[in-house]
Amino acid sequence: MSEKHPSFLDAALPLIVLIILLSASVYLFGSDSSYGPNQIALFMATAVAVVIGLKNGYQWQVMEKAMVKGISLSLGAVLILLSVGALIGTWMLSGTVPTLIYYGLQLLSPSWFYAASCLLCGIVAMSIGSSWTTAATIGVALIGVASGLGLSPAITAGAIVSGAYFGDKLSPLSETTNLAPAVAGADLFEHIRHMLWTTVPSFILALLLFTVIGFNSEISADFARIAQISEVLQQHFAISLVSLVPLLVLLAMAIKKVPAFPTVFIGALLGAVWAVLFQQELLAQLIDSSIPAAVAVFKLVWHTFYAGFAVETGDENLNDLLSGGGMASMLNTIWLVFCAMMFGATIEKIGLLRKFVQSILYFARSTGSLITSTIATCFVTNILTADQYMSIVMPGRMFKEEYERRGLAPVNLSRSLEDGGTITSPLIPWNTCGAYMHGVLGVSPLDYAFYAFFNLINPLLSIIYAYLGIKILRLTPPSAEQPTAELKS
Repeated sequence: MSEKHPSFLDAALPLIVLIILLSASVYLFGSDSSYGPNQIALFMATAVAVVIGLKNGYQWQVMEKAMVKGISLSLGAVLILLSVGALIGTWMLSGTVPTLIYYGLQLLSPSWFYAASCLLCGIVAMSIGSSWTTAATIGVALIGVASGLGLSPAITAGAIVSGAYFGDKLSPLSETTNLAPAVAGADLFEHIRHMLWTTVPSFILALLLFTVIGFNSEISADFARIAQISEVLQQHFAISLVSLVPLLVLLAMAIKKVPAFPTVFIGALLGAVWAVLFQQELLAQLIDSSIPAAVAVFKLVWHTFYAGFAVETGDENLNDLLSGGGMASMLNTIWLVFCAMMFGATIEKIGLLRKFVQSILYFARSTGSLITSTIATCFVTNILTADQYMSIVMPGRMFKEEYERRGLAPVNLSRSLEDGGTITSPLIPWNTCGAYMHGVLGVSPLDYAFYAFFNLINPLLSIIYAYLGIKILRLTPPSAEQPTAELKS
């Protein structure tokens, strides 16, 4: 039986099933939906896609091979996730994260906290070109500071994600910032300059909103609580600027464009060394006294790499604040990523996503509707394939020919790919980026998405620009009024 092109119903059915099951998952399991129920939903939606593939003449072996290939594409992210888990654990043990929390409590005002967090993450991410590394280092500390100040973890996570993705998007060191113009056929720095028109105003609006929330929320610093937390930190950890050396080394490696996996893992190793050198009193309290001290310290550090760090302070909330990490803490996130990549690879292989995009493009008559369709397709691709790189590469390949036919400069496409693909990826719980942020920050994308103002505003502002004709660069007059029926694969 020959392979048939899918119908629009074929393309829509797995997505409809996925949305229904994910909605039911959130309704029935609430905040625990990402710890198993969402994975089952993705499995079931994949099963529906497989049935459609079989109906259209695709062999099971072909689809299975696509699933394995799709999962293999996420293995780089999996290595980073495992390394981040180890890094959080050893940086807790070394006093790096507690030191950041301590100084953050002393320096940051509750009223300015959200805006300052967003700006700080933006600067760091722009410097190192990585939203993931920014969230795993500065972001983790800011979540701890927010807890100490009695502020909302959801709003704080929204500020962290907003800043991290603003900086990542404009950094020439970022992988996605290089990928988008490469796919669209644009120059890197022309691409960055063109993005400034939508990215900077969106970030300014986000900062204003965080400032308004900070000054209008009924929050006030509980100085007694801050003093209590600061005292507990000093009791259990050796707080000093020396503890920040692992962070500085990691940032320096990122700026030098050392790949993310070795950068983060070396940061974790350095945290372990720093713990042994500078947290000896803490180690003496935690080690197993029934074995020789050197062996006990080695055992504790080893345990921290895979199981994370835990401390008993006498305060349950502080225990939660100062405990966490370990490679094992990332296994659920990896499970979610594998299930999502399996679903995305299946629908891509049997042509469901391509059919969906063709149907959308048929109605894209104007430049505004074409750019809107591009951004919407990137967002849908993020939902279906669960990978921000796929949300850039696939729509970029599919829409490139149509942009050229209409005489639109490649930077229009590359900017749209970033506005719709890069920016929306952390808002989706089962996307690799959303799952990562959940695993690192401990806040579900379903909770922080409403406060990731930059990520929400940027795509909308880009669409407004498109319809108003603001900064839409043209090469030559379009060769025809109607879009082509065929898409470039």
